[in-house]
Amino acid sequence: MTKLFIWPVLMILCLVFGCSKSVRYSQDEIKDFPPHVQEYIKNSQVAVGMTKQQVRFAWGGPHSVTVLTPSEDGKERVEWVYEKMAYYKSRLIFADNKLSEIISDKPGFVP
Repeated sequence: MTKLFIWPVLMILCLVFGCSKSVRYSQDEIKDFPPHVQEYIKNSQVAVGMTKQQVRFAWGGPHSVTVLTPSEDGKERVEWVYEKMAYYKSRLIFADNKLSEIISDKPGFVP
């Protein structure tokens, strides 16, 4: 009888705490970034011009990483893909460590 009670409680706790917003950075780690970048990170937002580290602080690690062919001017290009509920994808393209393009099929997403 006790086991029947414990499992639903554990599932509810996992759902509640699994959905809570986790902090991926400390204030000390982002203090040297420009104020507007700090705000993006605090609000879990990304913007063109952010570095890979700043994006990682804002969104966490990507689900997949693909090295793309270099740009015409020889800049290294990398694509990070973030998936939401296996339905929506956001693709972030970096050129020489700076976010240069945001592509998302998530409804209401405004880069």
